[in-house]
Amino acid sequence: MLHFVDITQAKENITPYIKETELLYANRFSEQLGTDIYLKLENLQFSGSFKIRGAINKLLSLSDEERRHGVIASSAGNHAQGVAIGAKKLGLQAKIVMPKTAPLAKIQATKRLGAEVILTGDFYDDAYAHAKSLQIETGMEFIHPFDDIAIMAGQGTIGLEMYTSQPDLEVVFLPIGGGGLAAGVACALKTLNPNIQIIGVQADHASSMVRSFENGCVESICVQRTIADGIAVATPGTHTFSVCRQYIDTIVTVSEQQMAVAMIGLLENCNLLCEGAGAASVAAIQNYPELIQGKKVGAILSGGNIDINTFESVIQSGLKALGRRSELKVTVTDHPGELAQLLSLLSSYHVNILNIRQGRGRDNLSLYQMGVTIMIETFDHNHKKQVYEALTAAGYLD
Repeated sequence: MLHFVDITQAKENITPYIKETELLYANRFSEQLGTDIYLKLENLQFSGSFKIRGAINKLLSLSDEERRHGVIASSAGNHAQGVAIGAKKLGLQAKIVMPKTAPLAKIQATKRLGAEVILTGDFYDDAYAHAKSLQIETGMEFIHPFDDIAIMAGQGTIGLEMYTSQPDLEVVFLPIGGGGLAAGVACALKTLNPNIQIIGVQADHASSMVRSFENGCVESICVQRTIADGIAVATPGTHTFSVCRQYIDTIVTVSEQQMAVAMIGLLENCNLLCEGAGAASVAAIQNYPELIQGKKVGAILSGGNIDINTFESVIQSGLKALGRRSELKVTVTDHPGELAQLLSLLSSYHVNILNIRQGRGRDNLSLYQMGVTIMIETFDHNHKKQVYEALTAAGYLD
């Protein structure tokens, strides 16, 4: 079982190797939500995520004999970089097994840090199974990404820092995958302040800890593809589940769109780039207002390692969800000046046109009609509604 002394010892162990990240007061989010919001910026950690804390703590705990054999780990990406950095600093051989669907940025970063990368399967649990088989073959020391006391203790140092920076926090939101971060931070904060409320956050597509809480034991689920790849874990850890049940008050889930919106909000309002898992806690704050009203709220931004191609898709999805981007499909008479008249109407409503296509290939068009598809940018849902009403009144939409 994890104890508070494990976390305080971990703090001493890893301080020379990690960055003590800022607990940032989020002005815009606080104004929008009507309460005080503080963000723990683990997306700005040396490895781009909190995972280096637990990885370094575990590597430092290995005996000389264990270090000689080298280390092997399984990871969706962030633990991989934490282990790779730690192994490089301590002069250890490292082999990392990652799912083939891991973001390219995380794969490339792990390779640059000197670790051997093996890609297998579509999800973290596939990588975990392969890594365990390779451990038996090679005799290397397996560094679990979450279900290990030293790993949980390392992650728990985030809780110590949050309490030191803002001891009067009343509720803290944190992402949950396998549960290492949640267990460590919850243990630290609940020990220091038994009245603080700890709320775990999972992606709708990977809610294994929610299922486990509901059934009172560790349960496995079928994980769906999610932008929160860092918390896409089918089976929580046995140790992490036990600690989380003891210290976490409740767990909520967030959708893909909600995380995309949170990622855009963090970039626009705070100049912070976060991956899906890193933004999950903010997504929960935005979508569960009843849990934060009148309270001082902390949220852990667990990581910022996101593939640019993925982020491009996130932006598209998030802007659509915010009513700021949409695709119009209208029909116009095939007559000189008709398209200009349509564009003039859109311009009068201050609509920005991002892309336009026209042609006669659409079904149900007469010989005298043309289909026009326009990608437009609007301010918000109200503005979008006004534009659609104007197009309907002008006969362009049914």
